[in-house]
Amino acid sequence: MADEVAKVTMIQAQKRSGRYNLYLDGKYAFPISESVMIKFRVFKGMEITPELQLQMMTADDISRAYTRALDYLSHQLRTEKEVHDKLVTEDIEATIIDETMKKLREMHLLDDAQYAAAYVRTAKNTSTKGPRVIRQNLRQKGVGEQLIDDALAENFQGDDQLENAAAMAQKLAKRYQRQAFKTMLQKVRQGLMTKGFDSETITAALETLDLEPDVDEQWEALVQQGDKLWRRNRKYAFSERRMRTKRSLYQKGFLMDDINKFIDEQLADD
Repeated sequence: MADEVAKVTMIQAQKRSGRYNLYLDGKYAFPISESVMIKFRVFKGMEITPELQLQMMTADDISRAYTRALDYLSHQLRTEKEVHDKLVTEDIEATIIDETMKKLREMHLLDDAQYAAAYVRTAKNTSTKGPRVIRQNLRQKGVGEQLIDDALAENFQGDDQLENAAAMAQKLAKRYQRQAFKTMLQKVRQGLMTKGFDSETITAALETLDLEPDVDEQWEALVQQGDKLWRRNRKYAFSERRMRTKRSLYQKGFLMDDINKFIDEQLADD
């Protein structure tokens, strides 16, 4: 209807750069961004119908959401899910978020395939994560299974996995070198599994290290732990004290011959 048409009587710049207030028929109506002004070719004296006003306000909502998304993306690559969730926390309407996401895709600012490939390359080069952990992390970020498969296949080959697994195994072996050799190997395997490597890669990584027990280090570790156990079990009768100490040391992975030698030395000292 003709009487519903309003005329732009003033365009007032806000303190924020690129933002303006529109006045219709002498009254404040709604805010608008510079990009939306240009898109709709807004000028003083322009006549605006209710339908056009709604279109302009919707476009401005999308423009603001788009700006927030760009700010979020400026710090690092993000997945579609991360950007979507961020906009949700900004209390932006679902329809506006959908339009904003569409615009970001059209501008090639969102690409989960590119994100997955970059994430895998970074994890491969800067960490000791295995494929399973990488896959889990990408899933949490909302990347699809096929995109994860493609990224891992293209950017994390078998040799890369073995190299990373071997490097991690070396660190773990050093960390647990004071443990019984058998226990140390178990902890290394567990650590590599936790990092996301499969059994085949773990076995191959351990073979490349060619780990062998150091006799002196193993004996020193046994004595250190054995002394603690021997003292802890002193409240028991001698036969039970010996049995409990032997059992605990065996469960810790020490060899029975070494355990018996240790117990004999305790007998000689008592």
